[in-house]
Amino acid sequence: MPATSDPALRRQTLLGILCAVAASLFFSFNDVAIKFLSGDYALHQVVLIRSVVGITFVLGVIAPLAGGYRALRTRRLPALVLRGSFVVVSNLCYFLGLAALPLADTVAIFFVAPLLITALSVPFLGETVGPRRWAAVGVGLLGVIVMLRPGGAFQWALLLPLVSALAYAGMHMMTRLLKGSENAVAMTLYVQLTFLVVCIAMGLAFGSGQFAAQTDPSLAFLFRAWVWPAPWDWPVMVISGLASAIGGLLIAQAYRLCEAGLAAPFEYGAVPLAILWGATIFGEWPDGTAWIGIALICGAGLFVFWREAVAARRT
Repeated sequence: MPATSDPALRRQTLLGILCAVAASLFFSFNDVAIKFLSGDYALHQVVLIRSVVGITFVLGVIAPLAGGYRALRTRRLPALVLRGSFVVVSNLCYFLGLAALPLADTVAIFFVAPLLITALSVPFLGETVGPRRWAAVGVGLLGVIVMLRPGGAFQWALLLPLVSALAYAGMHMMTRLLKGSENAVAMTLYVQLTFLVVCIAMGLAFGSGQFAAQTDPSLAFLFRAWVWPAPWDWPVMVISGLASAIGGLLIAQAYRLCEAGLAAPFEYGAVPLAILWGATIFGEWPDGTAWIGIALICGAGLFVFWREAVAARRT
């Protein structure tokens, strides 16, 4: 935390960090719920129910507390839809990866996203990246290559969290472009609405299960027929929707309350949580190769955030 004589600023910064930590916790709950449901339900069905819960929570709780429904108005609907599309692609690829991969591996590969954001900020936002941060990007990508296991037990599903990270980086590019005109509540709502439209379209296209005869876990999750959820699975779906909505609001607030270089490293709390949930709930434990990849990706990402914080202080 940067040194400051302003107690109010210190409290605001601390609150932002706590929001980032809490967001990582809620997102990990969502990951566990999705992985738990991926063996019995269709991806678009699970995400559709999650979106309905998220929209209800935003309209019924978040919007009234944020000053009313006027906060949902926008003059940049196409830009919000594009941002929502990036989020949808990112989430769907990530969830498909969860169906086939260990939880910790999926989360670790996804966390190459901050490095991709750093790289994409140069051509799309005109930002300057120094040689040390470029070196960190290279180390992080090396970590991804290690986890892809070239020449070994390669799984195509390992590419899914990588595509998810790339789409997530695109979402952050849009967030930076929209942050001056749009608020966090409107961004959250339009993301959930985009999920709703896409999942309904997917359900109409192959929700009857005509392509459900798949042996690959990711493809089976994608093409499985819609079925009425079992009574004991409804709470899991509701938890997924609430965790997604609350986590999205918390992470937006974290970046509003304190510097990105301070908030972002605490998102990496999702990695030890993924290892914990994977081991205790799903009986998964990273092997030696995965540990090396996790260390390279997380270390490179944290170094990038540290360099950004140093550059911000100098500025």
